[in-house]
Parts: sequence; C-alpha cells; structure tokens
Amino acid sequence: MLPTWTAPAGVRVISTYRGGGSSVAPYASLNLGGHVGDVPEAVADNRRRLAAAAGLPQEPKWLTQVHGVNVADLDAADVADARAADACFSRRPGTVCAILTADCLPIVLTSDPGDLVAAVHAGWRGLAAGVIESLVTALAVPPASLLAWLGPAIGPGHFEVGAEVREALVHGDAGAQAAFALNPRGRFMADLGMLARRRLAALGIDRVYGGSECTFADGARYFSHRRDGTTGRQATLIWRE
Repeated sequence: MLPTWTAPAGVRVISTYRGGGSSVAPYASLNLGGHVGDVPEAVADNRRRLAAAAGLPQEPKWLTQVHGVNVADLDAADVADARAADACFSRRPGTVCAILTADCLPIVLTSDPGDLVAAVHAGWRGLAAGVIESLVTALAVPPASLLAWLGPAIGPGHFEVGAEVREALVHGDAGAQAAFALNPRGRFMADLGMLARRRLAALGIDRVYGGSECTFADGARYFSHRRDGTTGRQATLIWRE
C-alpha cells in the first residue's frame, strides 16, 4: 500500500500486504517478522523480495519491539544491531525506518522540509506509556512542522479491551473516553486510531492521515494476531530518497 498524504517529495512510505512471499501457513505468505516462529530462511527470502519489489535503498533497520517507549536514533554511531525500541528516526537519505505489526498501529512521520523520517509501533501499551510523546521529544523539531500517517491496524469494530486497558488509555485525557464503546459483554471496543490522533493533536501535530484499514477485518490482505493467534507480521516502512 502507498499512503495518500501530503508528504514532501523524496519521502517514501510503503505498507506491505501479506501476499507474495514464501512462508507457509500459519505465516502465509509475506511474513516479515523473524520473532514469530517462522522458518528463518523464509523470513530472509521475504525480506529480500520486499527489498527488490520496493526498490529499497538498503536493508531496513529492524527493531526488537517490546511495547515500550524507547526511541532508536538510527543515525547514531553506537546504535546496537538489536535495537530494543518501539520507535525510530533518521535524517540520513537511504536509511529505512521499519515497524512490524499484526494489529498494533504503525505510524510514520516526516517534516515539512522532508529532512527527517520516523516510525512508531503504537499498540495500546505503547500509547498508554507515551511512545508517541517520546518519539516527538527525540525528534527535537517544532511539532507543528510534522505530519503523520496511520497504517493498517485493528479497527474499533474488533478491538475489545477490558476496563483496566480503558483506564490506562484515558488516564490524563478524559476526552479519550470517546474512543471506547461499551459492548454487551460489559467490555469496551477501542479505537486505536482515535487515541493516536488525540495524542498527536495534544502535541501540536494536526496533519494526520490514514487509519482506515482494519487488519482484523481483512484477512486476505493483513495478518492479525487477534484474529488468528499464531501469524506473521506486515511492515510499514519510511525513508528519504
């Protein structure tokens, strides 16, 4: 998928679908996650296929995602190969920021001049802990100069959570209650996209695009952990040409 947004020329974004790879069920077929139990050779082949099809300038900087708030500066000389982080950014042309998801919300950001790119893995734990805020702080640019695109994630019609998750996500923002609808089971249907937009807006980022694709509802195109349990991961990538 190529996003529709007003990013400056020279900023590239791709969000992958699940088809066109070499993995077999339950990871069929373009699984890009090396941590889900798939055959390593299949994952490596899938990543090679992605690089060739997308014309990537170099291998993406894959993170070890832990649902936390750590931010990896991919331009830093001492950045570790195994980056335990849930957000990353770069100002160097050709450095590919990458986020893996299978229901969590991937968000990419860039600046008006197009001189930086960033990506963040925003599941409910990361949102509640402040991963978006940590990334924007690390970017050290006026938030109003940033724009964001929300990639495919589980939609509000399928993301059921308990009261404890709701409480964590509305803490400090009473208006976030609008992102939850009580269901007949006494639990809540949560809108990750709305929650992310509220947090971005609170930081001063008002130009936010995307967020309409539901991973759970579209099994032909997307992996979904909530729907399938053991499954693969799609990727959302951003880089500067």
